[in-house]
Amino acid sequence: MNPHSNITLNDSYDYYYNSCDYNSTDDYEIGSSVDFFYVLTWIIISVGFPLTLMAIYAVFSLVRKDHVAPIYVINLLISDLMQFCCMIADMVQYLQAYKIFFYIHLTGLMASVCFMVCIALERYLVIAWPLWYRHRRTIKISVVVCFVVWAIPVTYTFLGLFWNDELFLFGIFLLLPFPLLIFFLGATIKALSAAISVPSEEKLRIVGLLVLVLLIYTLLFLPSAILALAGNSHNNFVFINVSFLLVKLSPLADLFMYVFLRKGAVNKLLASVCCCRTDHSDISRSTMNDKNTVSSL
Repeated sequence: MNPHSNITLNDSYDYYYNSCDYNSTDDYEIGSSVDFFYVLTWIIISVGFPLTLMAIYAVFSLVRKDHVAPIYVINLLISDLMQFCCMIADMVQYLQAYKIFFYIHLTGLMASVCFMVCIALERYLVIAWPLWYRHRRTIKISVVVCFVVWAIPVTYTFLGLFWNDELFLFGIFLLLPFPLLIFFLGATIKALSAAISVPSEEKLRIVGLLVLVLLIYTLLFLPSAILALAGNSHNNFVFINVSFLLVKLSPLADLFMYVFLRKGAVNKLLASVCCCRTDHSDISRSTMNDKNTVSSL
């Protein structure tokens, strides 16, 4: 008998939602933890929602006929916007339709993971198969890909309404991108080492974007995949709340992708870091010189 057969996404969400009802628990320690998660979630929404709207507008301006990567990032940010809206509905405790918002949140979450894979795949093809991909990276093809990507989580969510083992399948869905993201990063770095014609700044932007995608997935999505695959882990209050909180942080982390899309942004970032290090070194040297002067006196 499958140990996951009696566990559904609804069960996990019901547990999480009831755990977060800090008015229904008498345990001070759990109540304090819930207060922390509650306040932190509102901070994430307050910061992330307006910034995501600004990022969508900014990334949209980068879309060109020969530069389709921002299209996937825009769709990723739209999926993040869906998650923020569902978070708001959850936090105001709109109980009449909270399961509907949960499945919308789930759809946005899975779409977010799919578009992360699309971004990594697009960067890999640009470097590893430049001639083949140059004739196929049109906006029309990218729009078709986006339509297919949106259809996958929507179809899964619909089928999940009639599936008894949906939590386990959700964990498998979240786990599948992991080897793909690792492969795209490793293969891209290998191809970049032989790509003499690619400028150094472009190499930094490509590798930086792939590393960021892998970090976001590993740190923020992988715990939820582990939670979903280990069906009995939903009884652990701390683990389930931390996993849900990490997923809520993912839309905020996606905003950093804009840095690796805009030309010159990486150099400015590196320059600011180098300036900080230089200033720190100058201060250290000045302090040492002052000490030497005092000691000589």
